[in-house]
Amino acid sequence: MSEREAMGCFPENRPDRKSPIDLVLLSFFSIVTVACSLLLSVVISAAAFTRYIIGGDLYGFEEWVKLFAFWLYFMGGAYGAYNDTHVSADVVDSYMKDGTLKRTVIFLRNLITTGISILFTWYGYDFFMFGFMGPLGTGIAIPKTTVWQIPLWTSYLAVFLGLIFMSYYFFMRMLRSFRALIKGGIL
Repeated sequence: MSEREAMGCFPENRPDRKSPIDLVLLSFFSIVTVACSLLLSVVISAAAFTRYIIGGDLYGFEEWVKLFAFWLYFMGGAYGAYNDTHVSADVVDSYMKDGTLKRTVIFLRNLITTGISILFTWYGYDFFMFGFMGPLGTGIAIPKTTVWQIPLWTSYLAVFLGLIFMSYYFFMRMLRSFRALIKGGIL
């Protein structure tokens, strides 16, 4: 498959130029998702090997699996928000002809997606602060995992950061669809 054909597999409405910030963020998302994928594979394989070959138990491996999975899912979600490859309600506008009505529907979809994402980012902040400051909000009795005593805020941080970046990219997409709605033309 040629490079031009491969580019056709991706949405056409992602940003024309990547800013230096986007390059850094996309590199971070890529490194985290690849590293977490590899670590998840190693940990799960080690647990299976220990359980079924050696006949032992890799006690507490689930705590590491959850930590890596949170980072993988939410950094992957942020990367998907940049590429516009996340799950969205774009079935309706795919059957519409280009025009003002289609651009309006796309803008409304992006507006709703951005609003919901910002709401979840707010909840993600509360979730992170609960894990970081503890249930009393004093930094005492910080929730930790049972076996390895990993602070839960390490997983909650992945949720919060992923939601921040998703909200940012959804907001940028909403602005582009608003510009297309006002100026006209194809998205």
